[in-house]
Amino acid sequence: MPVKPPSGVSIHNKSKAQKGFTLLAPIRKPTAYLLDMQGHPVHRWKLGRGGINHAMLLDNGNLFIAQHGDGGPPLAAGKGGLLREYDWDGKVVWEHYDGMQHHDARRLKNGNAIYIAWEPLPKKLHRRVKGGLPGSEAPDGHIYGDVIREVNPSGDVVWEWRSSELKIEDYPIVPLWNREEFAHANTVAPMPNGDLLVSFRVINTIMIIDKKTRKVKWEMRDERFGGQHDCHMLPNRKILVFANGQLTGWEHPHSRIVEIDPKTKKWGWQYRAERGLDFFSPHISGAQRLPNGNTLICEGGHGRLFEVTREGKIVWQFVNPHHSPHPVLGEHNWVFRAYRYTADSKQIRRRAKQS
Repeated sequence: MPVKPPSGVSIHNKSKAQKGFTLLAPIRKPTAYLLDMQGHPVHRWKLGRGGINHAMLLDNGNLFIAQHGDGGPPLAAGKGGLLREYDWDGKVVWEHYDGMQHHDARRLKNGNAIYIAWEPLPKKLHRRVKGGLPGSEAPDGHIYGDVIREVNPSGDVVWEWRSSELKIEDYPIVPLWNREEFAHANTVAPMPNGDLLVSFRVINTIMIIDKKTRKVKWEMRDERFGGQHDCHMLPNRKILVFANGQLTGWEHPHSRIVEIDPKTKKWGWQYRAERGLDFFSPHISGAQRLPNGNTLICEGGHGRLFEVTREGKIVWQFVNPHHSPHPVLGEHNWVFRAYRYTADSKQIRRRAKQS
């Protein structure tokens, strides 16, 4: 079995690691942190209620985060509900409640916000949902689909797209997953041209949705993804994906970070541990390409953040010391995703200093 590293920073190669500050928002904890390279908090945001899922800094330095909200359907995986923006001093400057919101949310350049939400599929569509474990619909009898929803600063819905618009029969749920959700989106990443790159976990599919026509203009299904997360386009026009490796028939389950050429759909650069299970998160997680060419990886299920070079050498490693209770799995230190920002970036603007 792999040896778990200690909490905090255990590896720091100063000459190889990308210097900067790492945003850490532990799941279901009331504080988000900006960490220096030694793992020390140099800034904090008090969240009022537990953070959950996606968090990032905006260009103005504000924290944009999905937090736990009341209400919503009887689904647990990725449930959020309350979107908030905090300024640098911790004041809530915007919020939007949608009890159906889950997983991902982003601020758009036009000031709107876009996020993923659930909605129950009409009963007449249930028979069109293929695959999954028989009889494993949600406790209320529904199968839930995804809605990509855009709201303006006032909270008015200005654009929507639904997974039910797909030809449902063509996207069977993988055999060992429940049927409580069709598709299960976990990432909505805006692209430079305004289109949306979306990850659908339980059908091992990533796709680009044309924002203007509302049509799927590109898609890729690959069982090797194993319930992937955090697909997004890199400046080199490749797609970076966290391939979780859960419930896949390809090799032994382990996680990988992969670059995909959307033109050929071929896997290019990838990172995996020399011993497969030394790097494995069956759920959540993500990766960020850093300015120096390294990749910051969030192995969410273990609360482990680590930076690797192009050659796969680990040059920085941190383990989240903050634990939360889970009703079934016990205590955990999960991290949905993490980002590194340089001191001179728009997000930091040299307001934070290394300890």
